[in-house]
Amino acid sequence: MRCLDLTLPTPAENIALDEALLDAAEDQREPVETLRFWESPLPAVIVGRSSKIALEVRQEACQRDGVPVLRRSSGGAAVVIGPGCLMYALVLNLARRPALRAVDAAHRFVLGTLAEALRPLVPEVRCRGISDLVLGERKFSGNSLRLKRHNLLYHGTILYDFRLEWIGRYLAMPPREPDYRNGRPHEQFVTNLPLHASEIRQAIQAAWAAFEPGSPALARPSHA
Repeated sequence: MRCLDLTLPTPAENIALDEALLDAAEDQREPVETLRFWESPLPAVIVGRSSKIALEVRQEACQRDGVPVLRRSSGGAAVVIGPGCLMYALVLNLARRPALRAVDAAHRFVLGTLAEALRPLVPEVRCRGISDLVLGERKFSGNSLRLKRHNLLYHGTILYDFRLEWIGRYLAMPPREPDYRNGRPHEQFVTNLPLHASEIRQAIQAAWAAFEPGSPALARPSHA
C-alpha cells in the first residue's frame, strides 16, 4: 500500500484530493491502494453527502467566524476539523477485499484494524456504534465511507489535540446518534486521544503496511 502524507492549502482542496484518489483508483488497470494523512490548519465544518446543513450546522456561528461549510461525497453527519484533528483516508480495492462491499463489514474491518493499531499505545481504545472509535464512552474518531464499483474510500477524523469547544460552537445536536451517546451534549461526548500526531500516523501506517511512498500524481488516471 502507498502512503501519502500531504495537506493541501484549503479544506476544500483536501476533501477533493480524497475523492480524486478514489476516482483515480477506479481508472487504474491494476489495483492501487492508498493511505493518506492530512490536517487542516484552520477550522472547517464538513457535512456528509446527505446532511441537511440547516439541521446539523450552526450557520450563523460559522459565518461570523469565517468557518467554511463543505460537503464530502461520503455519508454520515457533520464534523468539525482543524488543528489537532488528524484526518486519514484509505482507498481499498474491492477485488482484493470483496467482503468490504458490505457496508457493515467495511466498518468492522477498517475500525477494527485502527483500534488494534492504537490499542498498544492506549489500551482503552475500542469501537462503538456504527463507525466510532472511543475511549471509555467518549468518542475521538468519527468515520464514513463511499463505495464505487471497484474501490472503497474510507476516511475519518482522529482528535488528539483539538479544541473540543469548537464542536458545540459550530454543530447542532445530530439528527441521529448512537445509543451509547445517551443524549449527551458534544462537550460530554467527545475527547482527545492522548497521543502525538506522529505516534498515530506511525501506528496506522504500520497496521496497513503502507510503506510505499505516494505522491499527488496518485490522483491522476493511469491513461492521463
